[in-house]
Amino acid sequence: MKKLLPIYEQIKVYAFSFFEDLRGSLFDLSIIIGIVFFYQFAILQTVPDDLPSIFIGLMLVAVGLALFLRGLELGIFPLGEDLSQQLSKLSTRTWVIVFAFVIGFATTIAEPALIAIAHKAAVISGGQIDAFSLRIVVALSVGFAIVLGVVRIIMNHPIHWYIMGGYFLVLTITLFAPEEIVGLAYDSGGITTSTVTVPLIAALGIGLSSSLKARNPLIDGFGLIAFASVMPMIFVQGYGIFAYGHAQEADTIGQLETISESSVSAFWGYVQTFLKSVRDVAPVIIVILVFYWAILKKPIHDF
Repeated sequence: MKKLLPIYEQIKVYAFSFFEDLRGSLFDLSIIIGIVFFYQFAILQTVPDDLPSIFIGLMLVAVGLALFLRGLELGIFPLGEDLSQQLSKLSTRTWVIVFAFVIGFATTIAEPALIAIAHKAAVISGGQIDAFSLRIVVALSVGFAIVLGVVRIIMNHPIHWYIMGGYFLVLTITLFAPEEIVGLAYDSGGITTSTVTVPLIAALGIGLSSSLKARNPLIDGFGLIAFASVMPMIFVQGYGIFAYGHAQEADTIGQLETISESSVSAFWGYVQTFLKSVRDVAPVIIVILVFYWAILKKPIHDF
């Protein structure tokens, strides 16, 4: 009974924290839902099709967001901060830089939003844009961006010079990039700063700056996300200059309709979504475990 009591208390704490996150998620969603429903009923004066399914979907979003936030607090943030601090204590900074590149690449290559956009870009361009090549280019750009951000933290350089220089390069290369690729390149900057990437990158920057002398985590720990936004715009436009041709566009509408018609059953769709989520998170977990057990040769605290 004495052993069960701490577990029971811990479950109570987790449950309370989850319901707090759920309440916050519902509040955040209520603002968006209120705006949409106002335009739907007051302006358009129509009732959405399949309203019960929409409501169920919104509730699933709220629960999923609450679970996601709880997972960040329990797993991603502690691991990212601790790992970056441990790596920075090594005699060489090389492993910090290697980790920065690998984690930036791994989290981006498996980013669901990037996978979806790359696929759509391939369909719309009629194959002129290769979906996998685009994902590789974006993932390399984020890896390079995180390395640049880590070097800036270590060297204690002002962040605004890097940001201004990055956007100057973005605007300059836009003058030479094909018009068809510019919008995709600019969107890729937002795609990379998504659910899987942002928390771990932020934890990396905060943990690294916390472990260095004369660093303020609030001033020096943030900014890596900005690098991860700017660099894909440069890399994708560069990819477009060398890889994108001017062949005739494909019959996009017909292809998109074909894709939508091949949808599977609702239940199998949920299973597929879960398996894809596991696949998306797996590279991050593998990278963290390899660096803990193979490089640092230490167990993970509170595994």
